[in-house]
Amino acid sequence: MHIAIIGTGNLGGALATRWAQKGHHIHLGVQDMQSFKGKELLKNTHTTVHPIQEAVQLSGVILVATPATAAVEVARSLGDTTGKILIDAMNVVMGRGPVGFGNTADAILANTATRDVVKSFNTTGFNNMLNPIYDDQSIDMFMAGDSKSAKETVRQLALDAGFGECYDVGGNDRFALMEQFAFFWINLAMFQGQGREIGFKLLKR
Repeated sequence: MHIAIIGTGNLGGALATRWAQKGHHIHLGVQDMQSFKGKELLKNTHTTVHPIQEAVQLSGVILVATPATAAVEVARSLGDTTGKILIDAMNVVMGRGPVGFGNTADAILANTATRDVVKSFNTTGFNNMLNPIYDDQSIDMFMAGDSKSAKETVRQLALDAGFGECYDVGGNDRFALMEQFAFFWINLAMFQGQGREIGFKLLKR
């Protein structure tokens, strides 16, 4: 797949690395081609850097992993997203998010042409994107959104990143739940002192 990464910090960089290792073509979309976070990502195979709209046009999938407060601005900067899958990996944390929206995915839907928006890769830390394996098991990823076809793509990308499974938690009406789940991880890891090396696995019997 051709994937645009908008937000080349820890999380976006981790997924760019994992997906490039699986043979996906990664197009980093940046505002300043000369100075941007994640220049070291260009050492990965199949990875190039472009202005944001160019990266979007080269790609069928767009990952947005910027600060939540910039969600509206970033969505508007993408250009024509018609027919593209957009993965929202952002979270409103402690009230810091796009003005007028309760979650970042709704902000994206209101400011882009695509209807294929999936909330995913937001419920755990970037360290777990780089290495989702605990002992002999891979932790799980989760996703929400109305588009079934987009979720099939996101599930495959989660597996390609090394997660054990990517569970569907519902449609667009579960976007807020996904952000609450993210805050649950943040609370345990940061505020309750468990540390970043924790992850979630759905067990069945």
